[in-house]
Amino acid sequence: MTLDQLRIFVAVAEREHMTRAAEALNQTQSATSAAIAALEERHNLRLFDRIGRRIVLTDAGRDFLGEARAVLARAAIASQRLDDLAGVKRGRLRLAASQTVANYWLPAVIARFRGAHPEIALTVRIGNSDDAARAVEALQADIGIIEGDCQLTTLRVKAVAGDTLRLVFPSGAAGGDLSPERLRHTPWILREAGSGTRDSFLQWLGRQGLGLEDL
Repeated sequence: MTLDQLRIFVAVAEREHMTRAAEALNQTQSATSAAIAALEERHNLRLFDRIGRRIVLTDAGRDFLGEARAVLARAAIASQRLDDLAGVKRGRLRLAASQTVANYWLPAVIARFRGAHPEIALTVRIGNSDDAARAVEALQADIGIIEGDCQLTTLRVKAVAGDTLRLVFPSGAAGGDLSPERLRHTPWILREAGSGTRDSFLQWLGRQGLGLEDL
């Protein structure tokens, strides 16, 4: 088993498509197929099922995917460590960020980072807070930046910044009334489940003695 075979396996598993994986890896489809076939033959184990023109992970393939990602992550760390020891300031940093962070806070931080470390390749994937945290847990990102609390106990969490959410009403409409009764009868537009903004709002709502089902 080689690191190249693991990279090809992960690329195919994430896309469930041999041609798209080959394009992402900048190699031929035949080379991609051959690597998967060699991996399956070497261990006498089917990692994918072929359904028409589609391929899907078998149960064994799904179990192996996490291990393959972990090995590739450790290999990347080892390679970076050798570069650090050699005094080479280069590498790759994969960020995952929630939409609010990515839109309003992260761009200036990225600009400063690029100015200080121009040789480090930086990529950013954007979702909601839950998406970003799970990307780090799955070793698909090195750092996740979210707003709100992280629900995954497998990750280390550190506060890096703060902001304030405010309720805004039309002038004269609120009348200073934020009673539970007023909140209960106010129409609300909410972010999707997994959003840190939504979680922060629901926490505040709980402090008013209300739940989402009360709105």
